[in-house]
Amino acid sequence: MFKTFAVTMLLCGAAQAADIDAILKKADSFRMLESSAQIETLVQTLKNGSPDKEKRYQVLVRPGGKALILFRSPGEAGQKVLMSGDDFWMFLPGSARPIRITPLQKLLGDASTGDIATMTWSGDYTGSVAGETTVDGVPCLELELSALRKSLSYQRVVLHVAKNDYRPLHADLYAASNRKLKQAYYVVEQREGRPQVTRMVLKDEVQTSRETVVNILSTRPRQFGDELFNAMYLSRNDVKP
Repeated sequence: MFKTFAVTMLLCGAAQAADIDAILKKADSFRMLESSAQIETLVQTLKNGSPDKEKRYQVLVRPGGKALILFRSPGEAGQKVLMSGDDFWMFLPGSARPIRITPLQKLLGDASTGDIATMTWSGDYTGSVAGETTVDGVPCLELELSALRKSLSYQRVVLHVAKNDYRPLHADLYAASNRKLKQAYYVVEQREGRPQVTRMVLKDEVQTSRETVVNILSTRPRQFGDELFNAMYLSRNDVKP
């Protein structure tokens, strides 16, 4: 499905840097349908194309860069990861207090806390249209993005969005050292009458035999209280499915 790009690097003079915010907001709309929502996620790992492991997570997202990941697989019940802006905490059942972690802390396979909790690019990245290319035959804009904060998982992102509607199709994800860490492929399908990102495939750039698939099983709008996103209350807070 995912083919090597037929890259035609043409400078896109018509698209100015000022357009980037609008393009990123439109691209975000395919990933994050509501500003406050409950998202059911299934993460699967594959080795040499064969299924290996899978785990379930429930992600609660609200405006202001806040997300709470609840571990829902047997053997992991009670584990939580909280993202509040640039800060990440992990809580393990039986522990007295949560511990600080980084957004690159792995959950399963190549899926990190940042990959699961962070659903948007606008506001976190800035950049420009570097040119045009094709991904699996779809004409795309190539966006060269730089992180606005050092705490973000990926300091450089080369994002490919469809030229006609800006839906995300592919991204190269880089560390601060400019080392490419992963490739991400986004699968957009019709769900509940509108196109949505239903799957993200992460390809390890070091161990190339491995793939991690993040399946978005469902998204529904839901409002949450402030206490759910307070690190001091991680030992108590939870939410009914």
